[in-house]
Formats: sequence, structure tokens, C-alpha cells
Amino acid sequence: MGRYVIRRLLQMIPVFIGSTLLIFLMVYALGDPVAALFGDRAPDPATAAQIRADLYLDQPLWKQYLHYMTQIFQGNFGIAFNGQPVTELMAAAFPVTLRLTLVAIVIEMVVGIVLGVFSGLRRGRTVDTTVLIFTLVVVSIPTFVSGYVLQFLLGVKGNWVKPAVSTGAPLGELLLPGLVLALVSLAYVTRLTRTSLAENARADYVRTAVAKGLPRHRVITRHLLRNSLIPVVTFIGTDIGALMGGAIVTERIFNIHGVGFQLYQGILRQNSPTVVGFVTILVLVFLVANLLVDLLYAVLDPRIRYA
Repeated sequence: MGRYVIRRLLQMIPVFIGSTLLIFLMVYALGDPVAALFGDRAPDPATAAQIRADLYLDQPLWKQYLHYMTQIFQGNFGIAFNGQPVTELMAAAFPVTLRLTLVAIVIEMVVGIVLGVFSGLRRGRTVDTTVLIFTLVVVSIPTFVSGYVLQFLLGVKGNWVKPAVSTGAPLGELLLPGLVLALVSLAYVTRLTRTSLAENARADYVRTAVAKGLPRHRVITRHLLRNSLIPVVTFIGTDIGALMGGAIVTERIFNIHGVGFQLYQGILRQNSPTVVGFVTILVLVFLVANLLVDLLYAVLDPRIRYA
């Protein structure tokens, strides 16, 4: 196991370098950060040249990237165009989005797996058909539609929850945004669990467990569900980074100042250091999540061993 982890960590290095290089080129090679800083006003040539020198933009692109990577390993992600260090923006935004993502993951796992198990064990019955229709409807509705509808019905009309999240983003106020963020993923987890459970129910090891006279609940939890969760864990693991990076719409609807909000502001104002810095951290989140998913395989399926 130890050698496998070391090998995976070494494999993450070229992926990290390639991903950061790609986003760096997309942001800095396809635009002019100095021109974006001044907006419609034409900057003074001397002032623009000084800003380029201060931001290391007067160097070739490959030198800019090497300088950026050197600064990252020193914990310096640069200065946003408003004069605030990007690390300060991260320190304020990432804890909020992390809480929102955890709420969404818990809802996605609990509700999605429970619905998938009920549907998979009753395939072809009324419960199964109802769950399939529900997930189809959820997948078909865009997040901005479901977000505004639930915000209006539960927050404005029903007054059951706050329609907008306060500055501190307490956990109780993140339940509704977490539900909105998790809805589409919840539907996929439900369908994935149902399909995997229905396929494994016909496997030889399940028939053997039933023939041995094991109780039904033990057959389901110990044998059937454990193996059926492998593709579900894969999806949830890769979905963690997607939820953190894809929370732009949800955070805009509920006025949450998290990662999605900062990315939206950075893209809108062409704030290159903010966009590149936040995406770099999200790449690391994706890589770590994928590593943890691979390690969980051995826990769910004893037949899997890492050399």
C-alpha cells in the first residue's frame, strides 16, 4: 500500500504541472491583464510598463510560468488587482465553499444511496418507477432554475429558511444551498446505485450467500451493497472537486461569498491572479480526492490489493 501511495503521488506531479500550465496559458496568453486592470481607459505607457514589470509580465511566457510555480511553492499566489493577496481571498472563500460542499456531499450520499437501494431492490415495481421519474426530472432541470424556485418557495413564500445566506455562512443556512448544489449529483448517485445493485444481485457470490442461509439484511449490507458502492464512491470522489468549482451558480443565487463567487468576480473583472490561484487549488483538490477514492476501493472490496 505504501509503495502504491508513493507511486500515485509521483504520478500526480506531471498532472498538476500540466493542468496549471494549461490554465496559466489560457488566462495570460489569451488576454492582457494590464489592459483589463484599466478597463476602457487607455493606460499611460510608462505606468503600464511599470505594472508589467511589477507583475513579471514583461518576461517571456515560460519564464512567467516558472516564476509563478516558484512563488506557489513558497505559499505566494500573487496579488489581486484590488491590492489584496490572493491567499487572503482563499482563506475567506475556501472554508465557506468547503462547508457548502460537505453539506451537499452528505445530502448526495445519504439520499442518493438510500433511494438507489430502495429502487434497486424493487426493480420494476412502483417504487422503482417513481424514483426513476424523480431522478429524470431532477437531471432535466438546470441548477439556476431549481435554485430560484426553491429559494422562492421555501425562503420568500414559505419563510421557512433565509432566502440569502449571511456573511458568516453558518451551517444551518447552508442546508438549502447544499440541497440545490447536490440535486443533480444526487440523481446520478441514485441511478448509479440502482444499476450497480441490480447487476450485482444476480452475481454468483450473492446466490452463494443466500444459499448458505445468511439473513437478508446481512446479504444486502455485507455482500451486495459493499461491492455495489465501488462505482458510486468513484463518482462521489470525483464530484467533490466538481461541486467546489461548480458552485458558481448556487453561490450567486444565495449570495454566498465562497470559491464560486471569487471565481465569478475574477472572470468578470479579468482578475488573472485570482482565477489562476483558485483554479490551482481546485486542481489539487481533484487530485487528492481521486487518490482517496482509489484507496477506498480496498476497503469496499477485499479482493483489491495494491502492490
